[in-house]
Amino acid sequence: MMKAMIVAAGVTLAAAPVWAQELVAKMSPHDVATTMDRLENAVEAAGAEVFARVDHAAGAEQAEMELRPTQLLIFGNPKLGTPAMQDAQTVGLDLPMRVLVYADDQGAVHLTYEAPEKLVTAHGLPEDAGYIEKMTEALDNLTAKAIGEE
Repeated sequence: MMKAMIVAAGVTLAAAPVWAQELVAKMSPHDVATTMDRLENAVEAAGAEVFARVDHAAGAEQAEMELRPTQLLIFGNPKLGTPAMQDAQTVGLDLPMRVLVYADDQGAVHLTYEAPEKLVTAHGLPEDAGYIEKMTEALDNLTAKAIGEE
């Protein structure tokens, strides 16, 4: 039993760095709502479609619970997502793209999303798929606009 727990702990610890590499995290100088407004505007200006904006803190409030400001933007561009789904329809589990913006317990605002490279291993996509690079660049550019000083 102890050996199984040690093995399980080792697997958990070994997996932690991989999981951490799958997330891209940036800090924003703006509050959550402003960061999310800027992201939504950048997405729309780039010609992508915003499917939903989820205010998790408002949902918590409706359930008579507290949650620091936390919002999720769900968006995509079929010109990038469709080729990925043509290669592996299970990619539809991870698309459209999602970006989470939240305030931590110190009030610092974080912007976080899953790295598109994760799709390659999670769904068996070709490692040289051009759409992965385009998704990566798009997310980097859009989130940079969200947290920019201008």
